[in-house]
Amino acid sequence: MDATVTRASSTILQRICERLAGWTIALAAFALLMLVLVQGWQVIARYVLNDSPSWTEPVTLLMLSTAMSMGAAAGVHTRRHFAFSLLAEALGPRARHVAHLLQSAVVVIIGAMLAYWGGVLFVDGVHIPTAGAPLPESIDYLPLAVGGALMALFAASHMFHDAATDDRAAEVH
Repeated sequence: MDATVTRASSTILQRICERLAGWTIALAAFALLMLVLVQGWQVIARYVLNDSPSWTEPVTLLMLSTAMSMGAAAGVHTRRHFAFSLLAEALGPRARHVAHLLQSAVVVIIGAMLAYWGGVLFVDGVHIPTAGAPLPESIDYLPLAVGGALMALFAASHMFHDAATDDRAAEVH
């Protein structure tokens, strides 16, 4: 867009996505902190106490899956993940707009697929207990499903915002 176009007013969808993104980033940061603490305890218990707990591996995998999935979703919200920036910036204004819309559409599809198949895999193994922790074996797929749904939501929000901004720009010219 050119500099003469004023920024579109914030819609309800954008405000909801902004709040969700904040919670998503907080959850990713919490998962990373927990991952470090659990692995720290694993090292102390194994090498200092000589009593390695069995629950640390499945909990670490859950925290890793959560941090990655939520971090990827937050990256989609900030347009830093799946952005294709170099390609879009090399294009003219109209082609750049089309590239942004196409990029968002691709992320909506990818996010929806991650949400669906992550949910299927989670539900499929929820009755199987994890060795070493009182968790379902498929718990690692839950963050994948939630992260995929958030990616799709954030990308759809970008599409609506970009389409509305383009419509306003067309009205100005």
